[in-house]
Amino acid sequence: MPLKLIPLPYADDALAPAISAETLRTHHGKHHQGYIDKTNAAAEKLGLADASLEEIIAAAKTKGDKPAFDNAAQAWNHGFYWHSLSPAGGRPDGDLAAAIERDFGSVAALSDELQARGEKHFASGWVWLAATDGRLSVEETHDGDTLALGAKRPLLTIDLWEHAYYLDHKNARASYLKAVLGGLLDWGFAARNFAAAETWSYPGVTAEAV
Repeated sequence: MPLKLIPLPYADDALAPAISAETLRTHHGKHHQGYIDKTNAAAEKLGLADASLEEIIAAAKTKGDKPAFDNAAQAWNHGFYWHSLSPAGGRPDGDLAAAIERDFGSVAALSDELQARGEKHFASGWVWLAATDGRLSVEETHDGDTLALGAKRPLLTIDLWEHAYYLDHKNARASYLKAVLGGLLDWGFAARNFAAAETWSYPGVTAEAV
């Protein structure tokens, strides 16, 4: 069955003023929907109409079908991004907090690195907090690339494409990053991903079957 756009896990005005309702309606309802639609069309051509989004990404990569890969990966990344954000904010605790202290020195130092890497990232893409064999790192992917595949397990991501922030912050990506890092990251989501260990699955996060 074709994939359908997942709902936002909060109201479209819940992240304002850092991310406005207008931005979320456009970003989620138009950009993300467009990636889902193009992924479904590509999946039909690849004979993967009943495949999961992760299976479509993997098949497109193996076949060297860049348009199919880019759209499927962007569909996955956006689903992960919505769940990386929360109006409740909060701070890391438990095992994740201990790993952050071990690998970055402090939550503040991790936030500084995410801010710096996001600001310096050239053109479009994503900045991630990821884990590999229990060790944390900040990673970047460019354009439509993703951490949906491979050994690095994403815990959180921040969208660096201009459509994620331009209506609210114009070309000031640093302002957008500061607002997100100032209290909109869902550390509970990151902690669940960190605790998943060998269970590499995000039910209801990436896409849903119609």
